[in-house]
Amino acid sequence: MTTVLLLFFSNVFMTFAWYGHLKYGHAWPLWKAILASWGIALLEYCLAVPANRLGYAHFSGFQLKIIQEVVTLTVFIVFALTFLKEKLAWNYLVAFACLAVAAFFAFAFKTGGPAA
Repeated sequence: MTTVLLLFFSNVFMTFAWYGHLKYGHAWPLWKAILASWGIALLEYCLAVPANRLGYAHFSGFQLKIIQEVVTLTVFIVFALTFLKEKLAWNYLVAFACLAVAAFFAFAFKTGGPAA
């Protein structure tokens, strides 16, 4: 659970680093948007690296990446709806459902764990 929580909070930072400037940063020169994004991304890395280190004791690298993608999309959906004020179309929901099925297959069957 610690891994998922750290990944969740790291993704909040990363989503703002990558997409936050789309709403308010158009007046900024590109270099300012890049520097601001890098500053926010540093906070993301401070959470993502420990999340992956802790998680690798329980999950394979493949599973960690799939958790990361599901968390990323979940955070981004909330961000796009609330911050960017975008509409959630049916095709996005179908795509998300396909990824949920992929996550199911990644965790439903026993495979090799992390390399020792």
